[in-house]
Amino acid sequence: MAPLVDLQKHGQSLWYDNISRDLLQSGAIKKLIDEGVTGMTSNPAIFEKAITGSAVYDDQLLALAQQGKTPHEIFEAMAVDDIRAAADLLRAVYDHTGGVDGYVSLEVSPFLAHDTGGTTTEALRLAGRVDRPNLMVKIPATPEGIPAIEDSIAAGLNINITLIFSREMYALVMEAYQRGLERRLADGKPVNNIASVASFFVSRVDSLVDKLLDQKIAETGNAELKNLQGKAAIANARLAYQLFKSTFGKPRFKELAAQGARIQRPLWASTSTKNPAYRDVIYLEQLIGADTVNTAPPQTIDAFRDHGVAAATLEQGIEEARGVETALGKAGLDLDAVTDQLLDEAVRLFADPFQKLLNAIDAKRQ
Repeated sequence: MAPLVDLQKHGQSLWYDNISRDLLQSGAIKKLIDEGVTGMTSNPAIFEKAITGSAVYDDQLLALAQQGKTPHEIFEAMAVDDIRAAADLLRAVYDHTGGVDGYVSLEVSPFLAHDTGGTTTEALRLAGRVDRPNLMVKIPATPEGIPAIEDSIAAGLNINITLIFSREMYALVMEAYQRGLERRLADGKPVNNIASVASFFVSRVDSLVDKLLDQKIAETGNAELKNLQGKAAIANARLAYQLFKSTFGKPRFKELAAQGARIQRPLWASTSTKNPAYRDVIYLEQLIGADTVNTAPPQTIDAFRDHGVAAATLEQGIEEARGVETALGKAGLDLDAVTDQLLDEAVRLFADPFQKLLNAIDAKRQ
C-alpha cells in the first residue's frame, strides 16, 4: 500500500483504468480505494472485455432484450449501472477532497469522434442519465472534439479529454477549457463546481517511435539511434507538463481561479509498459508530480504496489527531454506525423472493440 499512498504526498492522484461488474460486486474496487486509488476511468475496450468476458451481465441483457432494446441501448443501460455503482463507491473520496478526486469516467460513443454536435449532445445526455456529481464524460481530443469540449464545459459538465498525443493539441484542449469557463462566467453561472482532466497518452508514443527508429537503423546502419528508444514518451509528457504550468500560471487563468475555477490537471494515460525490455512501472515512476493524475491498469498498479518508487520525477531532465526531441528530428522522425498517426489509430482502437461489443450483445440478444 505504501507506494500508492506516497504518490499523493507528491501531489499525484492514482486512478484505476478498469471497470467491471465482477470487480464492483466482489469488493475489489472498494479495496483499491482503501489502498489509495482515488478515481476510475473506462473506455469502450474496457467495457468490451468486461461484458463479453463475464456472465454476470447476462440476466440484465436478457431482460433488456425482452423489452425490445437495441444492442446500443442494452450496452448503455449496463454501462450506466456500472458507472453509477463506481461513482457511489468513490463518492466519499469526492466529498473528502472537495471535488478534486473521486471521479469515474464514461466515454461518449467512439463513433462520434469526428462529430462536434453529436459529441456535445451525447455528453449532456450521458451526464443526465448517470446523474452523479462525480461523473466525468470523456471526449476525444480530435479537431471536431475541441469545440465540443468548450461547449460541454460551458454547460457545466465535468470533462475528461482523452486521446491527447501532441502538445499542439494539448494547448487547444487547455484553451477550450478556459473558454468554456469564461462563457459560464459571462452567463452569470458558477465555475467552482466543474472539474476536468486532460488525458495525455504516453506508452503508445514509445511503441510507434521505437518502431520507426528500428526502421531508420535498418535503413542507415546508425546503431546510435538505439539510444533514443524508450525516451520519446516521457520527454513528450514532461514537456507537456511545462506547458501546463505555463498556461495555468498566466493572469488569464488566475482571473478564473479567483472566481473559483479549478486547474485542469494533466492525466497520464496508457501507462502500462508495452515493451518487456522496459521497467514495468516506468510510466508511473518517471511522471510523478504535483497536480497530476496517473490512470493505470490492474497489472501496472500491482507492479507499482510491489516494487514502485514514489519520488518527484516529472520535472527532472527537462533539457534532456528537449534534446530527445531535437535528436529525433535530426534522425528524420516527424513527431507531428507520429502523433497524428497515433490519434487516428486510437480512435479506431476504441471504435473497433465498441463495434465488436455491440455485435456480441446482438448475438446474445437474438
